[in-house]
Amino acid sequence: MAAGGGAVTALTTSLYRMRRFRACHSYAHLVEALGPDFGDKAPINLLTILELNGVEDCMWALRATEQDSDAVAGLMAGEFIKAILPTLERCPKGEQPECLADVARAFALGQIDATEWEAAKTAQTKIIEKYLAK
Repeated sequence: MAAGGGAVTALTTSLYRMRRFRACHSYAHLVEALGPDFGDKAPINLLTILELNGVEDCMWALRATEQDSDAVAGLMAGEFIKAILPTLERCPKGEQPECLADVARAFALGQIDATEWEAAKTAQTKIIEKYLAK
């Protein structure tokens, strides 16, 4: 059971699904690392992709999971935003990107809908681009 009482579900994909989602050149590294006998539609835990190919490929693989990965992606987005907040301290009061972390968590937990999530992301992207460009 997860800390919040929900069941823990492994996120998995397959070589077949990754190709369907147009995997990049590092796909070949994963195929080689898994070995020649690994089945095309055999499940691959995203933690295996993390171990073999690194963070970027694991993040990419979220789009090709068998399971719905929106909640995990939302929670991760919230954590990533908090990690970059020191860089964004230049933002004036009222343009606080940390609110996007709260919105990402709310979306991941089903407290807001996709329209509200998209609107918040669009607004915060504009703010972040404005201040990172300086």
